[in-house]
Amino acid sequence: MMEDEELEFVEDLEAILHLTPEVQLAIEQVFPSQDPLDRADFNAVEYINTLFPTEQSLANIDEVVNNIRLKIRRLDDNIRTVVRGQTNVGQDGRQVKEITRDIKQLDHAKRHLTTSITTLNHLHMLAGGVDSLEAMTRKRQYGEVANLLQGVVNVLEHFQKYMGIPQIRQLSERVKAAQSELGTQILADFEETFPAQGSKKSGGPSIVLRDACLVANVLDPRIKQEIIKKFIRQHLSEYLVLFQENQDVAWLDKIDRRYAWIKRQLVDYEEKYGRMFPEEWCMTERIAVEFCHITRTELAKLMRTRAREIEVKLLLFAIQRTTNFEGLLAKRFSGCTLNNGPGKKPETPLEPTNPFLEDESGEDNVSEKDEDLDRPKKPKAPDNPFHGIVSKCFEPHLYVYIESQDKNLGELIDRFVADFRAQGPPKSGTDEGGAVLPSCADLFVYYKKCMVQCSQLSTGEPMIALTTIFQKYLREYAWKILSGNLPKTSTNSGGLTISSLLKEKEGSEVAKFTMEELCLICSILSTAEYCLATTQQLEEKLKEKVDKSLMERINLTGEMDTFSTVISNSIQLLVQDLDAACDPALTAMSKMPWQSVEHVGDQSPYVTSVIMHIKQNVPIIRDNLASTRKYFTQFCIKFTNSFIPKFINHLFRCKPISMVGAEWEPYVHSRPLNI
Repeated sequence: MMEDEELEFVEDLEAILHLTPEVQLAIEQVFPSQDPLDRADFNAVEYINTLFPTEQSLANIDEVVNNIRLKIRRLDDNIRTVVRGQTNVGQDGRQVKEITRDIKQLDHAKRHLTTSITTLNHLHMLAGGVDSLEAMTRKRQYGEVANLLQGVVNVLEHFQKYMGIPQIRQLSERVKAAQSELGTQILADFEETFPAQGSKKSGGPSIVLRDACLVANVLDPRIKQEIIKKFIRQHLSEYLVLFQENQDVAWLDKIDRRYAWIKRQLVDYEEKYGRMFPEEWCMTERIAVEFCHITRTELAKLMRTRAREIEVKLLLFAIQRTTNFEGLLAKRFSGCTLNNGPGKKPETPLEPTNPFLEDESGEDNVSEKDEDLDRPKKPKAPDNPFHGIVSKCFEPHLYVYIESQDKNLGELIDRFVADFRAQGPPKSGTDEGGAVLPSCADLFVYYKKCMVQCSQLSTGEPMIALTTIFQKYLREYAWKILSGNLPKTSTNSGGLTISSLLKEKEGSEVAKFTMEELCLICSILSTAEYCLATTQQLEEKLKEKVDKSLMERINLTGEMDTFSTVISNSIQLLVQDLDAACDPALTAMSKMPWQSVEHVGDQSPYVTSVIMHIKQNVPIIRDNLASTRKYFTQFCIKFTNSFIPKFINHLFRCKPISMVGAEWEPYVHSRPLNI
């Protein structure tokens, strides 16, 4: 019974002393020990075996037991000391807490005392500052007022929570009254020096007004705005008189004089008044911006009145001069007085043969030289914050430009048609065969020029109107130049007779396209492919140029489908031509008296005819479609898909074949066709 109780006690003790690995690791880090008794995985049997490895070692068992008992007593003493030491912890904690409370009270007292002294100093400064401010205001000592007023305002902010005190509220009201009086006084001084009506005074700016501007920086922002507004209005009053609507210099043909006038005025301002206004006011830029707003309004009013007199050349001249002036403003000023919109996304690279790839500021060449392809591109210039600030007034009249481009493109298409008729199709055996028609490149170069020019005029509705014009003439080019010049298939059904095939004639009677016509079809196909790829690039460029809100309205999918149709028709013509050339041979094959064949020859006549036509057409098509291999592959696939079913169909139509005739054909078909 005693042994059972001891075992239960040991098991309970082990359960109590079992700690989690995290806790055991923390204990080992705080109390490192090499004693096996302190290990978490302590094994009593192993420990005893370590102490008494042999029977002879049991002789000193009493000594080991005594050492262990001594160690237990030391642990009991340590535990007892720790437990007794905890009895005074509560009392010591209460004493510390009382000391901490006293220290906190002293800290609060010190803080309140410091705040009181600081507040009294501020109050003294505020009272003295208000008195000085009122005296300086009466004497117009703006230089001293500028520094003092800012200090008074800053000090007054410390008393916002004390406005319930009558003395503080009275000082605040005196400061507001002084600010109001200063504003009225400064505006009166500027009005006296720069009257709204009449010419400017001959004398230069006074130091008083320069200091007054510094005071205005501290006053209500409306005072500063009023000063700027009145000064600019007075400074530009002469402009409104010189360029009135009834003046000859006001019309578009003399628009340069407007910009020359403001340039002189800005130079005059810098010399006379540049130091009067603070630099952060950006007065020079403000004058230029206000001039632009006035000019845009006046030009818009004038063009509405004289809309019938606006011609394309005159409109483009005025726009060019205006955009040049806006560019000069961008070089001179930062645009800090304007609300700038987000910049356009960088332009993406295009195909080397695409005119829309080239630098828009350079010449409109169709392709670049090879050595130019690796040349580093110029970094894109930052957006002009002044773009459209004046030139926007021309946008309602850009229909004149759009109508002009419509007319020019119509004449260009007519010239392409006339040139094609005069020059004729590409000659066989020359480099022209299969090449892209020059008129195609000319068309897209002109498109690029129009797009760049229109985007400089407007990125809004005029760009949409120009896109509609582009779509119109892309379709006309596809039908008039490309589809309209595709050779027509012959309806003549004349072909080889059975007797001629049997005599192995060359089949000159077969109606088929000439070599020149085959070259022309390949050229039209290559041109349509170029137009398809370049139209896609044109659509992307137009979307980059137009306003983001209008991007969805630009869609050239219909025009790209038109060029795809031209490509499909061209391939179909090539297939039909070769297919039709082989038809007489297949017909002769089906009507051949195979049952009466008695001798096996080298090759049957119909095979000779088919091979002859394939060898005539396919190399020409292959060479002329060298730059568009995928369409040559399509031609081969379509011809195969058309010829093989037809060949099999004619095989079924053949009359009964003799044994000799059956031996002839496998020999023929096993021979390779070298093209």
